[in-house]
Amino acid sequence: MGSGNGELLNLTLKVWRQKNSKAKGSFETHQLKGISTDMSFLEMFDVLNEQLIHEGKEAIAFDHDCREGICGMCSMYINGRPHGPKGAVTTCQLHMRSFKNNDTIVVEPWRSVAFPVIKDLVVDRSAFDRIVASGGYVSVNTGNAKDANNILIPKPAADDAFAAAACIGCGACVATCKNGSAMLFVSAKVSQLALLPQGQVERKERVLKMVQQMDEEGFGNCTNTGACEAECPKEISLENIARMNREMIGASLK
Repeated sequence: MGSGNGELLNLTLKVWRQKNSKAKGSFETHQLKGISTDMSFLEMFDVLNEQLIHEGKEAIAFDHDCREGICGMCSMYINGRPHGPKGAVTTCQLHMRSFKNNDTIVVEPWRSVAFPVIKDLVVDRSAFDRIVASGGYVSVNTGNAKDANNILIPKPAADDAFAAAACIGCGACVATCKNGSAMLFVSAKVSQLALLPQGQVERKERVLKMVQQMDEEGFGNCTNTGACEAECPKEISLENIARMNREMIGASLK
């Protein structure tokens, strides 16, 4: 099916193939013809995999789930940028109208020591899960659910907490950082609870445990280049990193 203006694309794809984290990977080149500009990037990959299967070849492994920009699974590094050339979108929200006829598109997995390749474009991001499990929750008994507006929260704090909670844990911040830092992700998870009354009891313990786990996972340090914020599909602010640093100092001085 063509796009509204009938435009179809012929494309050259250079895709990273790697059997597992121990194997040596390499790029494979594939030709695609008649790709509708209305397709999403993942739909284009579906067409590519159908073509490969028809040719008796193994399909390319890639992560996906909701395809609505919510789950954070579609971790593709496209032409040198996480999630491709558009800002504030995930790979599943990227459409082929963002490319031109006869373009060459290079697709790689996230590159980070803490995100080992499972296969092809799929990486193991369970390091993020372990960081959250180390303290990114409220475990104290806060009683039954309260009626709306029963716990008064200043509007600026509520807005900042909501903005931090928008992080979907996709790992684009790590993939684009020259140091492979997870500071934007961790600071978002720390901030969303530090700003709310329910998160106060475990506030100091939380930040210390989460930062310690982040370091143990092998993520690099933040040097404030701002690439993480620029490439984040949910536009998580660098202010969260500054907030987490303040939380760390406060917790360390107790």
